[in-house]
Amino acid sequence: MKIAIQEILKNKLRYSILGIIILLIAFLTLAISGLARGLSYDNASLILDMPEGTFYMEEAAEDKHNFSAISDVQINNLNDAHDNMTLMSIQMGEVEDSSGQAHSLVFVTSEGHEIFPKAAQNELLLDGSLQDEGIQSGEEVSTRLISDNLTVSGFTEQQTYSHSPAAFIHPNDFSELVQSDASQIVFVEDEAAAIDGLTAYSNDEFLNTLPSFSSEQMSLNMITYFLYAISGLLFAIFFYMINVQKLTTFGILKAVGVKTITLFKMMWTQMILITIIALGIAVGISQLLVMVMPDAIPFQLTWEVTLFTSAVFMIIGFIGATLSGIQISKVEPMYAINQGGA
Repeated sequence: MKIAIQEILKNKLRYSILGIIILLIAFLTLAISGLARGLSYDNASLILDMPEGTFYMEEAAEDKHNFSAISDVQINNLNDAHDNMTLMSIQMGEVEDSSGQAHSLVFVTSEGHEIFPKAAQNELLLDGSLQDEGIQSGEEVSTRLISDNLTVSGFTEQQTYSHSPAAFIHPNDFSELVQSDASQIVFVEDEAAAIDGLTAYSNDEFLNTLPSFSSEQMSLNMITYFLYAISGLLFAIFFYMINVQKLTTFGILKAVGVKTITLFKMMWTQMILITIIALGIAVGISQLLVMVMPDAIPFQLTWEVTLFTSAVFMIIGFIGATLSGIQISKVEPMYAINQGGA
C-alpha cells in the first residue's frame, strides 16, 4: 500500500485526471438517478404510495384504465376472493377557479378500503401543488362536465398521476363526470386471483401501463447504464496504459521475488483510493444539490440510491482495473532484463 500511495504522489497529475473524470461521471450518474427517482414519483406518486397488492382491470381494456369498466358480477367475484377491496376510477380533466383560470388535473375517486382521502359530495380535495397555482381552500371551482360547482375542502401532499395533480372527488360526482357508474380499477392488498374477464397486475406492472412512466424511466436508466459502462472502460484503459509503461518495472520486481498478486494489490489500492476520493466529492456535491434544487424540479436522491451507486462504481472500477492487469501476470523477469540491456 505504501508503494501504491508513493506512486500516486509521484504522478499527481496523471492520477488526478483519472480522479476528476470519475468524479464527473459519478456526479452525473447520481444526478440522473435523482432525476429519474424524482420524475418517477412526480409521475405516479398516487400509485407509488399505495401498499403492495394487486390491481384488476377489465381484460378487454388492454392495459388502459380509462377503457376499463368492471361489472357488478366481477366485483362480487372479487369480493368473494379478497377482503378490503378498493374500487378506483381515474379521469384526466381540468377545473376553472373563481377567476376563470383553467388548471389541468386528474380526477380520482375511490370506494371501500381507506387508502385515499375521501371527499364529500360537491367537494374536492386537491394536491397541494394547485394551492401554489392560486387555488384556496373554500374556493368554488367548476368543470364543464359537472352541473354544480365544487368546493375545495382541503389539500393533500404530493398526490400526482401522469405528472398531473390529483383531485379526489365523490363517487357520485365522478359518475356524473364520466357518465358511468362502473369502476375502472379494483385494488386489493393480496395476491392475485383468477377472475373471468379481468387482468391482474402487481404494483410495478400497473405502473408500466402508464406509457409516460415506462418510457421515461427506461430512457433515464439507459443513460445510467451507459455511464457505468463508460466508467469501467475508463478504469480499464487508464490502468492498461499505466501498466504498459511499467512492464519493465514489473519484470524487475518479479525478478527480485515480488509475487504477481502483490502487484495486483498495489493496482487495486490505487483504484480504491482514487475511487473513494472521487465518490466522496461527488456524493457531497449531489447531496448539496438536493438541498438547493428548487421544488419545481422533481429531484429525489436517497442515501440508499447513493450507496448503491457508489458500490456499483467500486465494483466496476475493480473489474476494469483487474482486466487491465492481465499483462502483469504475463510479464517475465527476462523481459525486464532484456529491456534494461537494450
